[in-house]
Amino acid sequence: MTSPIDGLFTDLQSTLPAGNISRDPKDLTSYAHSKYPQFKGIPHSVVVHAQSTADVVEVVKLANKYRVPIVAYAGGTSLEGNLSGVSRSICLDLSRMNKIIKINEEDSDVICEAGVRWNVLNATLKEKGIPLFFPLDPAPGATIGGMIAQGCSGSESIVRYGTARGEYILNLTAVLASGEVIKTRQRARKSSAGFDLTKLFIGAEGTLGIVTEATLRLAPVLPISVAVVSFPNVHSATSAVTDILKLGASIQCAEIIDDIGIRAMNTYGKSTTKWQEADTILLKYQGSTAVMLDSSKMVEGVIAKHGGYSYHYIQDEAQAQVLWDDRKNGLFGVLQSNPGKKGFITDVCVPVSRLPDIITWCKTECAQKGLIAPMTGHVGDGNFHAFILYGNEDEFKAAQEIVDSMNHKAIELDGTCTGEHGVGLGKKMYLTEELGESTVALMKTIKAALDPLNLLNPGKVSLFL
Repeated sequence: MTSPIDGLFTDLQSTLPAGNISRDPKDLTSYAHSKYPQFKGIPHSVVVHAQSTADVVEVVKLANKYRVPIVAYAGGTSLEGNLSGVSRSICLDLSRMNKIIKINEEDSDVICEAGVRWNVLNATLKEKGIPLFFPLDPAPGATIGGMIAQGCSGSESIVRYGTARGEYILNLTAVLASGEVIKTRQRARKSSAGFDLTKLFIGAEGTLGIVTEATLRLAPVLPISVAVVSFPNVHSATSAVTDILKLGASIQCAEIIDDIGIRAMNTYGKSTTKWQEADTILLKYQGSTAVMLDSSKMVEGVIAKHGGYSYHYIQDEAQAQVLWDDRKNGLFGVLQSNPGKKGFITDVCVPVSRLPDIITWCKTECAQKGLIAPMTGHVGDGNFHAFILYGNEDEFKAAQEIVDSMNHKAIELDGTCTGEHGVGLGKKMYLTEELGESTVALMKTIKAALDPLNLLNPGKVSLFL
């Protein structure tokens, strides 16, 4: 008797080009988890490389026919087991759907497929001489579809541009669990027509539908400069940024990096300047030269009141970009500084005023367990990342214990267990504590209505989905 997987594979072969389907054991395993596999998935039964929305529709219809779950995949940069494989599953790889369909320069928006990488999109705009960019910037290599699925943000977008749940995702084309294709709204900059279905799919991690296209709002490219300033501790650094933002300085983003992170940047970064190995704030200014200089003077006045020192203002955009790239690649520098170690990466988000409390708490916990753990954070919105290093099973278990406690601590401080990494497998056990039983029950109702057979990325987001 033919198994459902064999029947599925036969139908896929008759529907899609042979080069778009794989049952190679290496593919089945490698696509079962992200490039940062701290949450291992179960190998898939088949990997399908979609090249169009029509391909996705065919795969979804066959998944319904054979009752086989689907896990969508694209950039593979997620961190919380968001795309981990499940038993007897199809991995639907969207990375070949990487067309920038249309750039509407006059309207400051772009229509693109889900497999387009955000950094490639911005590079393309720059190459074409179009003075616009997409401001959300998670991990290098992340794709638009994955960014929407996780409800991403990034380091550069926080203060001025916000997150994927803001207004930078104008509409989506999605394939539902039934195989039906929907478009969530028109391309107009705003709409009050009915439910906001676009946001229903943002952060849903492919559990409600598979996003295949998106219309993205673009922002104007403005001159930038950066500043680096050291502080005696996290509390004084965060308090200084809070005061700076209240004054209305023209700041695009504000990042905190602890002494361990700065040491790695000094050793492995490309900047020729060696920074003080202390808790440090990186500020990115934006606007005309006069506006940025005025903001810089404003900042200098504030940081003095909070014990800030070694203030460096960098006007040269090339040097500024090198510094920011060093910050984006900081975790790789930390790994190079600690050969033989791996890193457990996680994030939480709290009200900005509580950020010093949770960072200090986390650093203390790691020190007590003898673990190296550089901390970085988006001071503008209270989101911080812990990168806990481990070299053996005991250290890995200790890291897991700290991460578990950190999630509870964030919720206790009126925050969230995930600021921008999504829920996946790693955070789903905290949702009821954070959101309440009734809210999670409503999520379950929505899931059941849109995916009654539970075929789309099952087991992610909530214990009950």
